[in-house]
Amino acid sequence: MMLADPSKKYRRMYQRVDLPDRQWPNNEITKAPIWMSTDLRDGNQAIFEPMDMEQKFKMFQMLVKIGFKNIEIGFPSASQIDFDFTRKLIEENHIPDDVYIEVLVQARDHLIQRTFESLAGAKRAIVHIYNSNAPTFRQKVLNVDVAGAKQLAVNAASKVKEYAAQYPETEWVFQYSPECFSATELEVAKDVCDAVTEIWEASPSNKVILNLPATVEVSTPNVYADQVEWMHRNIARRDGVIISVHCHNDRGCGIAASELAIMAGADRVEGCVFGNGERTGNVDVAAIALNMYSQGVTPNLDFSNINEIIATVEECTGLPVHPRHPYAGDLVFTAFSGSHQDAIKKGFEFQKNEEIWDMPYLPIDPKDLGRDYDAVIRVNSQSGKGGIAYLLEANYNVVLPRRIQIEFSQTVQKRTDEEGTEITAQEIWKLFKETYVDTKDTHYSTKNYRLYDNNGKQVVELEVEVNGETQQLRGEGNGPISAMLDALQLPIDVLSYEERGISSGANAKALALVELQVKGTGKSAFGAGIHDNIVTSSIEAIIACTNRLIDQGVLSTDQVIAAAV
Repeated sequence: MMLADPSKKYRRMYQRVDLPDRQWPNNEITKAPIWMSTDLRDGNQAIFEPMDMEQKFKMFQMLVKIGFKNIEIGFPSASQIDFDFTRKLIEENHIPDDVYIEVLVQARDHLIQRTFESLAGAKRAIVHIYNSNAPTFRQKVLNVDVAGAKQLAVNAASKVKEYAAQYPETEWVFQYSPECFSATELEVAKDVCDAVTEIWEASPSNKVILNLPATVEVSTPNVYADQVEWMHRNIARRDGVIISVHCHNDRGCGIAASELAIMAGADRVEGCVFGNGERTGNVDVAAIALNMYSQGVTPNLDFSNINEIIATVEECTGLPVHPRHPYAGDLVFTAFSGSHQDAIKKGFEFQKNEEIWDMPYLPIDPKDLGRDYDAVIRVNSQSGKGGIAYLLEANYNVVLPRRIQIEFSQTVQKRTDEEGTEITAQEIWKLFKETYVDTKDTHYSTKNYRLYDNNGKQVVELEVEVNGETQQLRGEGNGPISAMLDALQLPIDVLSYEERGISSGANAKALALVELQVKGTGKSAFGAGIHDNIVTSSIEAIIACTNRLIDQGVLSTDQVIAAAV
């Protein structure tokens, strides 16, 4: 089955904008807009089970903590729980002095009256009325012409002004939305908005909010930006108007549309914290705010504890935050790809000494959102040596030389291929010890040793068990390593040796890494030792490496027996 021919079924639902001198493409976002949260209204209307009073209150407290100064708390004329919730906030004095609660109401007289009753006693509040002026709604829903749609808005605006006068103790702000603005002829939208702001006497000292919603997203973001800029340049009483935008996500472009609208002259953005809302959702406020933050612009919203915010939203809405959400998702700061992991590991090496955040694949520092680096790199069958090395360094302070990174990554790859799942840092560390440390007891096993100086030479005396038989060995050299090799009397040389502390304090441990090569073969192996004494860890590393060479068939059992005898 194929999609129908779209040219026979669909048409452009928006008016082309004649704006050849558009300014928004050359503008940048340099400051945050006024933010308005619709989580308790649009977000609440869009979930399977609307929030109860306790959930609404918890959500409200979270929004205040984030820093929203405009919060749309519901539709009190249409919902008893919203009415009661509005009264609770006012009567129990839960609204901070710098926060405006906002309520939505249709352009109908009795609903407007009920709305003002719900707000009685509020210190400051925004009353938000709306009606659609778009052709589809005029013709098919409201059964009015352009003049009739305008009259609905004018009547409602007059009623709002009339009822507000009955509550002089409240600082009122009025908001009007020409619903489906983006699908409305611009001249019509302007005419209606101008009529409303005239009734409300919009002025610099009496600001009115005009919200220009993409109630249904019907165009590309650049067209919406043109529409907003056209209104910004043409509406009457612009200095008395706050232009607000309310973008839905029907085309998946709500964030882009909102950002371009800010560049086009919008002063205010409405949306839900993580993009919840009717149909495809309101715009995702966290994403826009953190986009600004990542470009050096203060967003005036606090997402420094994003995990707590996620938990509250998920608890109150019953909807999960997507694991690939641009900033809040569980996996967005996680790299599984080997090449990504390698780049991130190298980036961190430079980032330690840099103030400006400039990291491969990480546009924002996870710590700014209250996250640590534990999940930045995770290892599965798609991962490489860089990711494995990073996890060992980040979690255990183990810095692997490049050659052992390459070798050990193959061991990890085999494990993840067999199990088909992710492997954790703890499991990688366990596998590392199984591979390079625990082999110290397979063929050679050290029982005890003594190290001392003899006329400038280091002497080591060991009691070892070789294939089940106890042997006494003695060797000397310039240091413990050479003395140990002399004691073993095997045809092996040290190719590389490193040591470092892998913990601190009372439980401090030393890690020794050695690479031994069998003379005349070009064959080598790695071994490791872990002990609170660095000499002991070095001896154990050599023994472990020797046993690995035997297991790999590079050293024969005959050579081992001969050396022991």
